[in-house]
Amino acid sequence: MKPKEPGGGRERPCSECGSHGGSALASVCGAVVFLPLCGRGLCQTPCLQGLRSLWARWVFMCFCRVRLCAWRGLQDLDSPCPGAFVSATLVCPPVQTLPVLVLQGTPFLSFHSLDLPTSCAAPPQQASALVIAAVFDRDINCRRAASAAFQENVGRQGTFPHGIDILTTADYFAVGNRSNCFLVIRVIRELAARALHNLAQQAPEFSATQVFPRLLSMTLSPDLHTRHGSILACAEVAYALYKLAAQENRPVTDHLDEQAVQGLKQIHQQLYDRQLYRGLGGQLMRQAVCVLIEKLSLSKMPFRGDTVIDGWQWLINDTLRHLHLISSHSRQQMKDAAVSALAALCSEYYMKEPGEADPAIQEELITQYLAELRNPEEMTRCGFSLALGALPGFLLKGRLQQVLTGLRAVTHTSPEDVSFAESRRDGLKAIARICQTVGVKAGAPDEAVCGENVSQIYCALLGCMDDYTTDSRGDVGTWVRKAAMTSLMDLTLLLARSQPELIEAHTCERIMCCVAQQASEKIDRFRAHAASVFLTLLHFDSPPIPHVPHRGELEKLFPRSDVASVNWSAPSQAFPRITQLLGLPTYRYHVLLGLVVSLGGLTESTIRHSTQSLFEYMKGIQSDPQALGSFSGTLLQIFEDNLLNERVSVPLLKTLDHVLTHGCFDIFTTEEDHPFAVKLLALCKKEIKNSKDIQKLLSGIAVFCGMVQFPGDVRRQALLQLCLLLCHRFPLIRKTTASQVYETLLTYSDVVGADVLDEVVTVLSDTAWDAELAVVREQRNRLCDLLGVPRPQLVPQPGAC
Repeated sequence: MKPKEPGGGRERPCSECGSHGGSALASVCGAVVFLPLCGRGLCQTPCLQGLRSLWARWVFMCFCRVRLCAWRGLQDLDSPCPGAFVSATLVCPPVQTLPVLVLQGTPFLSFHSLDLPTSCAAPPQQASALVIAAVFDRDINCRRAASAAFQENVGRQGTFPHGIDILTTADYFAVGNRSNCFLVIRVIRELAARALHNLAQQAPEFSATQVFPRLLSMTLSPDLHTRHGSILACAEVAYALYKLAAQENRPVTDHLDEQAVQGLKQIHQQLYDRQLYRGLGGQLMRQAVCVLIEKLSLSKMPFRGDTVIDGWQWLINDTLRHLHLISSHSRQQMKDAAVSALAALCSEYYMKEPGEADPAIQEELITQYLAELRNPEEMTRCGFSLALGALPGFLLKGRLQQVLTGLRAVTHTSPEDVSFAESRRDGLKAIARICQTVGVKAGAPDEAVCGENVSQIYCALLGCMDDYTTDSRGDVGTWVRKAAMTSLMDLTLLLARSQPELIEAHTCERIMCCVAQQASEKIDRFRAHAASVFLTLLHFDSPPIPHVPHRGELEKLFPRSDVASVNWSAPSQAFPRITQLLGLPTYRYHVLLGLVVSLGGLTESTIRHSTQSLFEYMKGIQSDPQALGSFSGTLLQIFEDNLLNERVSVPLLKTLDHVLTHGCFDIFTTEEDHPFAVKLLALCKKEIKNSKDIQKLLSGIAVFCGMVQFPGDVRRQALLQLCLLLCHRFPLIRKTTASQVYETLLTYSDVVGADVLDEVVTVLSDTAWDAELAVVREQRNRLCDLLGVPRPQLVPQPGAC
């Protein structure tokens, strides 16, 4: 049975302020304002008798100190006031911050009633420490109050560093979700570990003799968060001590004694023996130990040949192999930690001689990792692709072609793994990183990038520029295209610095054209990235990239002085500039293809600005038949190349509707059966044949109506197609066709003779086109007679009686 509080069941009123212990928490004024005058210590005041734990009293005194500073203007932390001792504990030491601040036992009663936002008037170093500590309280009201207090200061005073960035991550609603607080915002422990890294460099002896042993003792704490934070801190402190020793050409063991070194070595095995790598908590342990492996490897710990290296390697491989079991919000961080640990581990412990790998380890690693690239789990492919990309050069020596072949297979899209966009993205990143690692060297295809393998590398990267895979997450192919663009830029700049003759003219042309296409497409952030890559390649001058098509014109269109001022993610700034590339024959096809997709998109601002920019360009070439003919030929070529490709054909039909409606091809209407109109009609008929796509059919109707303005057989064929659509199986298509034909006949008065125009529009307007097909067909045939086109004939279905 819990013992009663001193003083019986009812709390005594404070002799100084007259308030009871319970209400003292809500009305701190008596304790805070009076005490500095009477000279009594905070820990002796009766107002604290209602607080049932040392932790509760500590928090209460922190609030008293905050209000004292706010109300009495005591900004100096070292000011000799009775409550000044609180400042020493208010700014929590990083060691105390590593475990998440979770209250143990019964939460004290009136913590919610503390007016936390009033602490915003306190000095930033005190208020920020208090708010950050309260963010990790187990009570939702406390977490939300903390965030509200922080937001109040940021909004009113703006004295907190990085206030907006912190609020973006830990706003009022984010901290209300417990899993989000303790999993996503757990970065506080990582930041505290990094803080210890900096502190250890300032006080190495104290860190090695006092802090480090305490951290080691906490690595096996039953509390998950304590273990996580302490392992991270051990890694950071050890690495900080190594850097100090390295400055004097001494080993890290000069700072850490044998007991500390053995303690570090045993962390992995102890966690493994206790099965702490399993379950949800195992995610945190794996990530922390991977960081530990990386930092200890960088610290050159004397573990070469020790069995702990095999244990570390097992942990890295097992983590990469089971990434699909890791929660999605932690997967990327886990993958990065494991890959970084592998790179550091290999560089330190797998080198037999300078520049030479241990043959047995090299064979085992390369063979195992290449086999995992064919794993049916996408995340496993991702992990081992990045692992191969992180291997040091001496492990790739003699096996480069084999590794590149395996990674090229990962980036290839096949029917079995068409949805594996993330593995293709990571495969591209690995190829680019390997190229940077091995460098460029003539005549050594198994050791470095050279003329014998550079074309294969470029082929793999350029092939991924056409990845437009979509799934329930949307256009996931954008991840692949972005990685491909970045990899192409990195490889091209690498070759330009060392051996620019390896960059062939047709390769450079294809790179620039593909990137220009991405810079004209509809997704803002990827358009901005593509523009950045394009301008980087254009303006690179150490030395300049060879064979850039139309370099002189490009430098005039995109001067170096305007690079920083243009926001390429804003459609209003991007499309007027990128549309200028339509005047350069080499870029016209790809830029027009990107514009077509943008113009037929869904975002209003993208559609508006891409349409305006295209019309402005076409307005400028109306008086130039040759330029207009070249543009129309490119448009038809895009249509032909992407026939029945829904991603392009539907936006293209919408684009054709816009340009025909706005009279962009009026110059062609003076000639009967112009070649442009003839070919366009044939392509449109193929595109909508047997289609059940409502959007495609509606766009096709608009294009056929626009083609009525071309005289000759093109007009008759367009009217025939519209008559066929008047008896389509979908009532919506029949009604829309009738409505648009009605408007078209009123717009182009020369299509139908004046003697039958009234009768035609009457039939179109009075007929119930959503009625039975037998009734509709009779009216449709009457229209065919009036318009002078043959009546469509029913084709008997195969197998019909």
